[in-house]
Amino acid sequence: MKIAIASTDGKKVDTHLGKSSSIYIYEYDEDDGESTFLEHKIIEIDEESKHQSQKIINALKDCDAIISIKHGVKSNIYAKEIGLKLVDDEGSIEEVLKRYTDHVNFMKNIKI
Repeated sequence: MKIAIASTDGKKVDTHLGKSSSIYIYEYDEDDGESTFLEHKIIEIDEESKHQSQKIINALKDCDAIISIKHGVKSNIYAKEIGLKLVDDEGSIEEVLKRYTDHVNFMKNIKI
């Protein structure tokens, strides 16, 4: 599973999705439970424009999830259209990845 993280410094989740030109991408291996850094992606956005999320989401469409401190309603619509999950969280990338992957594993194991 590929997870994109909105971060200005590669250490903490610290930007709103619509203003996130700096994205760190990780691969989570569900078999061994490890997350591995893949790449730092810079997305050219217009800092003055309000709605940049569609451009950012399109640039990350090969990912399964994007984690940022916040995202807007329109972002949800764009992401849902291409099957991408948006998650709001903040803290260190390590902590945020662990919380998200722990949640994914928990949800996978729920028996209904």
